[in-house]
Amino acid sequence: MNAIIIAAGSGKRISKDVESIPKSLINVNGKPIINYQIEILRELGIQDIIVITGKFNDKFDIKNVNYVHDTKHEQHDILGSLMEAKKFLKNDVLVLYSDIIFESKIIEQILNLNSDISLAIDLDWEKNYLNRSDHPKSEAENVLLDSNNNILQIKKNIQNKKSRIGEFLGIIKFSNHGCEIFLKKYDDALKKYDTSFHDASSISKAYLTDMIQELIDCKVQVDPIFISGKWCEIDTLQDLKNTEKKFSDYSLE
Repeated sequence: MNAIIIAAGSGKRISKDVESIPKSLINVNGKPIINYQIEILRELGIQDIIVITGKFNDKFDIKNVNYVHDTKHEQHDILGSLMEAKKFLKNDVLVLYSDIIFESKIIEQILNLNSDISLAIDLDWEKNYLNRSDHPKSEAENVLLDSNNNILQIKKNIQNKKSRIGEFLGIIKFSNHGCEIFLKKYDDALKKYDTSFHDASSISKAYLTDMIQELIDCKVQVDPIFISGKWCEIDTLQDLKNTEKKFSDYSLE
């Protein structure tokens, strides 16, 4: 299995002190965010790791990973960054956002599900927004599910009190066939959309969640993986401080 970590973003929203380093290299209790991720992936036997870098690619010095420098990172958003590494979208692969920290058992839960395309989803997500005023619930990447746990919608701030709503962690698992489907639908979307693309102004400015919604709208099966365990997204200085408290006793066993 491969793992692709999309790490082209900066930490400018967190603090001026870290605006000139990649967001994924911001320290949490003395260790960069991406190091937490890579250590867990390697612990679980995932050795083929690809890191997509952006503006500050020269700051990365992690050994034994493949780097893809996204030289167009200012022209597109996270979906475009992933497509810069599309040659690695093959076989079984995990795609991860680079601003999340998680327990190893969350990745274990993801690896245990066999599906072509699946998303890690936390149904107990709202508790993560306590004491998080700088990153309110309205910014959560929500997933709307029907009574049979089919994913109907993925976007920020879904409001539907009659249905189940979870939060997308920023981790996707693809099989080889799932990769083929994803790449085919992306190529189709490039030809189909010349203006807006779901919640984005254009496909070049699209998030990964916009592409997932395109798959859903095209009747492609996208399965949920309901996770349990400790995880944090780090988007603000407040998030960083909360994560340091939550993972203060963190260690790999």
